[in-house]
Amino acid sequence: MKHFISKGIIIIMALAFGYNINLMAKGKKSKPNIVILFADDISAREFPIYGSKVWSKPTGGDTTDPKYRAHTPVMDQMANEGVWIKTAWAATVCSPSRAMMMTGRYAHLHKWWNNGDLGKSDAPDGSKQKKQVYPFYESTEYTIGAVAAKGGYNSYWAGKTQMKGNNLLKYSFDEGCFTPGEQGAPENPYTDFAVVNAKRDGKKVVVNKDNGKVVDYYAQSGWYWKPHVRLMNHPDTKGGLTWWPNTPETKKEFGLNTYGPDVELDFIFDFMDRKKNDKKPFLIYHTTHLGHDGWDFFNTDAKVKSKWPSTPKIEWKNGKYTRTKPNITGDKGVYNTHGTITDVGIHNHINYIDYQVWQYLNKFEELGVADNTVFIICADNGTSGYGKNSPVMQKGTHVPMIIYAPGFNFTKHGEQDILVNIADVLPTIAELGGVTFPKDYEVNGVSLWPYLTTKTTKHRDWIYAYRKDAQLIRGEKVMKDGKDNWYDVSGSPDDLISFPKITDWGKVSEVHRAERKKLEEILPRFDLHDKEHDAPVNK
Repeated sequence: MKHFISKGIIIIMALAFGYNINLMAKGKKSKPNIVILFADDISAREFPIYGSKVWSKPTGGDTTDPKYRAHTPVMDQMANEGVWIKTAWAATVCSPSRAMMMTGRYAHLHKWWNNGDLGKSDAPDGSKQKKQVYPFYESTEYTIGAVAAKGGYNSYWAGKTQMKGNNLLKYSFDEGCFTPGEQGAPENPYTDFAVVNAKRDGKKVVVNKDNGKVVDYYAQSGWYWKPHVRLMNHPDTKGGLTWWPNTPETKKEFGLNTYGPDVELDFIFDFMDRKKNDKKPFLIYHTTHLGHDGWDFFNTDAKVKSKWPSTPKIEWKNGKYTRTKPNITGDKGVYNTHGTITDVGIHNHINYIDYQVWQYLNKFEELGVADNTVFIICADNGTSGYGKNSPVMQKGTHVPMIIYAPGFNFTKHGEQDILVNIADVLPTIAELGGVTFPKDYEVNGVSLWPYLTTKTTKHRDWIYAYRKDAQLIRGEKVMKDGKDNWYDVSGSPDDLISFPKITDWGKVSEVHRAERKKLEEILPRFDLHDKEHDAPVNK
């Protein structure tokens, strides 16, 4: 692998990451740049470094077939040379996980309990009859964007937001590039790759706009091929949210061969280029769609429906990636890809993440910031068709996490058998940026930097997750899932989930029983779904 991988970059895969300003990389006095790459719907088992005996097949569900195994040479090397976290937890599904990531807090504070179960607050006009989704910028003073602003960063937000009913302009990011997904964006004038709600013969149906056919699916904008893209506060626009393509040249080039994840990264790199001469560091919050299943506009008549559309073809050879330029032709549901894109499946999405991580590393080298950049990569919940939205065992919560920082003074390397929560990301970012919280401000995450840079052997005693009114909690010996089942987690099952269920507490050690008692005492503090579901009345 090229020399840039052994330079000083910190990458946290599905991880929270910490930094002590008194322990700057190689004696540097400037604040580090921060990049958070937050992947979508990817369980820890999908990453080869975790060694699971089973992973996901293209149609969803389990397989042991090696042809569906992801290939991640860049991230594998970073995991081995840096650290990777054995047990990192998110929430069980997108919205509450993104709330946890963005705020460093649990649902008892931000009130996003589950997809479709979001706390409400009074409408901005004060009307008591009309309610709105309780936005983070009202519940939480220290969001990622706000911490970036307080820390003096140039900030950029790209990809999927999952901020239903929220004003994206109020999250304190300087600029952004969004593939709207299901965020309720207005109709895009540049692409018909969308699955929309409609009426046919007086009945509610879902229609593929590309070919006009009724489909058995859910409404969504196409965020992969021929994507729906909006820019936020781009300097070539008048500000606010505007559609892209937005110039004669980009309108001419835009089409079937335009791939959403590439567009996001192009705009991120453009932002870095424009800010490289500023004296302020940059913070990138890249919430990629990669890993999320979606409507496959190129294979609508396939007999076997894949959950994950194809990506551009890439190849790892001689320590570098090469990418095949897509050549897709056709219209209205009939397409020829000319062999220039991959087969379907989540493994190809993960491969493409590895390719984009490689591109990031090259960009850091090009800008001369490789030894002063913190790069955090995380997933928001378990894989669709396996763990997503599941409260059973840790299927929905267990996500990958890798931290790579050869330019910094890490005291650990390789596998780390500790407990980490993605709520830990925000306080880690705050520590990196020199931002401190008021003493009376509740943050549920814990900065990882002390663990990574000192001789301490423990990060935290327990981790927590939630799904509506179900609570999950895990210590070092025992775990309670959202079905109120308890498990002995002192071992390491080869599928990462098949822990022995505890049915007779007399047959486990006193240490197990004591930890269970401790975890049960913690849960009532967060168990407010039924009692305090919505925003405080005095907000």
